[in-house]
Amino acid sequence: MKNATVIRHIPFEDLGTIEPVLNQQGYVVKYFDAGLDNIAQIEPDKPDILVVLGGPIGVYEEQDYPFLTDEIRLLEKRLQADLPTLGICLGAQIIARALGAKVYPGGQKEIGWSQIKLSEAGKNSALVHLLTDDTPVLHWHGDTFDLPIGSTLLASSNLYPNQGFSWGKSCLALQFHPEVTALNLERWFIGHACEINATPNINVAKLRKDTALYADKLASQANKIWLDYLESIQPSQIPASLI
Repeated sequence: MKNATVIRHIPFEDLGTIEPVLNQQGYVVKYFDAGLDNIAQIEPDKPDILVVLGGPIGVYEEQDYPFLTDEIRLLEKRLQADLPTLGICLGAQIIARALGAKVYPGGQKEIGWSQIKLSEAGKNSALVHLLTDDTPVLHWHGDTFDLPIGSTLLASSNLYPNQGFSWGKSCLALQFHPEVTALNLERWFIGHACEINATPNINVAKLRKDTALYADKLASQANKIWLDYLESIQPSQIPASLI
């Protein structure tokens, strides 16, 4: 059996639509909860795929959240080996940081449903399925990052130009949230209530209405994204330094 190691920063921001696809493809999923489990115990070369999920903190807040240092070190080694790695939102920002790019607060919050723009490279990636009927995606972030040197830009939005990139043969980093489900977003509306109330022009009623319109459609296309991505992953040669 293949194994998928997942770093989760907050309980309700989980794998969502990714998990059943991983299970179908023969992966056994193991969560590590940041702040509770010891991230430093994860050996960089052991997971067949490493998934780093989102959360309401900044990559640059290592002083308050020391586990971020362990995550960055883990990703530095794993990316150096070009091993299959997927980052969502905060996870994408940690990947960017591990690749030497700057991560910092953006000009404004981007929360809610809207379409994503794909680059030419994005149109030739697993993200191409988002072009089906211009599928809207969920955004939920206030930070952004510079595009890492050597990476390929895949996606942008009106507010944030760097929304997704690939690096090497098997790393995919997405600032937006293709993994969400309508039911689980009800937990987001509770857990992120303070952020929702503090963000102009954003409210639970509007988010719930748009979720009812778009979440099932996104889930259908996201399943295809995850399948294409997993099928694109090729076994990598592990450098002797990581063995």
